[in-house]
Amino acid sequence: MSLKCGIVGLPNVGKSTLFNTLTKAINAQAENFPFCTIEPNIGIITVPDERLNKLEELVVPEKVIPTTVELVDIAGLVKGASKGEGLGNMFLGNIRSVDAIVHVIRCFEDENVIHVDGSINPIRDKEVIDTELQFKDLESLEKFVTKNQKAAKSGDKVAKKNVEVGQKYIDHLLTGKSARSLEIDDDSKLFIKDLNLLTIKPTLYACNVDENSAVSGNAFVDQVRAVAEAEGAELLIISAKVESEIVMMDAEDQEMFLEDLGLTESGMDRLIKASYKLLDLETYFTAGVKEVRAWTIHKNTKAPQAAGVIHTDFEKGFIRAEVIAYNDYVELGSEAACRDKGKLRVEGKEYVVQDGDILHFRFNV
Repeated sequence: MSLKCGIVGLPNVGKSTLFNTLTKAINAQAENFPFCTIEPNIGIITVPDERLNKLEELVVPEKVIPTTVELVDIAGLVKGASKGEGLGNMFLGNIRSVDAIVHVIRCFEDENVIHVDGSINPIRDKEVIDTELQFKDLESLEKFVTKNQKAAKSGDKVAKKNVEVGQKYIDHLLTGKSARSLEIDDDSKLFIKDLNLLTIKPTLYACNVDENSAVSGNAFVDQVRAVAEAEGAELLIISAKVESEIVMMDAEDQEMFLEDLGLTESGMDRLIKASYKLLDLETYFTAGVKEVRAWTIHKNTKAPQAAGVIHTDFEKGFIRAEVIAYNDYVELGSEAACRDKGKLRVEGKEYVVQDGDILHFRFNV
């Protein structure tokens, strides 16, 4: 599985600059006027993982394949986007397929970069985007409920549940809250799963700040942090301007530049880690002379389902998993040494894969 994140925000908050930087591409225009992004830009970035580098060093494989994150840069939304204002409807539709939303919020002053509403107010900006996404979800839910009402009245149990659950979400959204904050059991959530509600998706607030605020943030960030904490959402402080400078440097200069700023890692690394945390994701590895590869799974995934990430046949025909903990592999230096020292375990269908496990699956074709 590959993580897919949609980047949203008002025009001129730094979305496309951030996208350009993260993907090391210049295919998303970053101009100082609204709606400069006319088509959704899609970029693939590799997930940095020092463990993969270490395994490459030990195994010396023919190739190394990291896991990836797909970024979708959505054009700036404005008030009324859910009703088609600006380029709204087209772009709202592009968000439906993503796993998580990265909501970029402008938290910097710069008289040379215009603001679509004339002033810097991160909470107002956040609420504009929230409202447009909520309106779009209301539209989807109302159609869903209407579609099921006739069958529900005729006694269809599934249709009746569809109407019941759909109406709960409608009532919640009408209070100005997002779908993800509704307290409802997991079984009920399944009834509206196919709607791909926009506001049910986990959200990371990326506060785009000036260079001087890149480490600790500023008063604007503090405002967003208070709201994010209340929602149980993740928050990331990032400077698109700083990141755009970093991407032009070689590795050694990058390290020195980050150190001078008081940062230990780039914004890209922090964004990916925050996204993984947001979605409860982790990584396991397969390691052999042909290939060392990283695989993304959800936490608490059992061995057969982890095998299924490689190929559905692996899950269907699963027999067992041979498991080596990453630290044991690094300490002993090879699979053979781990086997000799009794550090290679054989696990069955109930084994819950741990972050960093090095796995080899046995299965029937």
